[in-house]
Amino acid sequence: MPPPAAVCDGGDLDCGSGLLLIIREAMAPLAAGAVLEVRSREASVRADLPAWCRLVGHTLEQERPGAGGSRSFFLRKNAAAAGNSLEQDLQSARDFSWSVRVRSREPMRAEAYARNHSFTIGQPASFDTRDAAPSAIEHLLAALAADLAVGFRWRASRRGVEIRELEVNLKASSRNVLVYLGVEDAGDAGLASVSGRLFVDTDADDALLAEVWQDTLARSPVAATLLRGTPLPIELRRA
Repeated sequence: MPPPAAVCDGGDLDCGSGLLLIIREAMAPLAAGAVLEVRSREASVRADLPAWCRLVGHTLEQERPGAGGSRSFFLRKNAAAAGNSLEQDLQSARDFSWSVRVRSREPMRAEAYARNHSFTIGQPASFDTRDAAPSAIEHLLAALAADLAVGFRWRASRRGVEIRELEVNLKASSRNVLVYLGVEDAGDAGLASVSGRLFVDTDADDALLAEVWQDTLARSPVAATLLRGTPLPIELRRA
């Protein structure tokens, strides 16, 4: 990789409090294909900056530790994204839609394709521990748990909270699984509840952890979807 054409120091700013504006100003005079080195001491930038680069089309070429606890991110400017304003980038995020493709070539089994990933899904609901693949409900619970785990760690980092260990355990019950099995016709085969616990090992005080947890629940895409119809009594506990 060639040496950077310019360097900008974001200090302790995160992507939501001005860092992106500083990067835009530093990137504007550079030619397409040039590399900008971004220095930051804010931990959340490691997760947020790559996501922004993917959104607007710049390439994150490299990341490495710097002096004084900072990190350096090397961004290659994309010509197609050069003319966009920050508001255009934000509108692109608002308008973005996710997509998956699922094919089923055999009974009780499907292959899901999302971007450059693929994974196997078993039947919608299963009680057999010998199944070759997790059921659709288990994938749903895993998606929720991952959403909450990663979201909590990310939002904690933005509040200066160091997380040593974090685990989410979830369980769900059906309103009437016999409807899915075809044994009964009346009732609802949906989930009656999803409950569980989030275990976290940290030195942060309980009040701050509770704030981060409530913020995580409120901003979680998967949790926000489920909360429209399914209670989510998930306790926050110290590990």
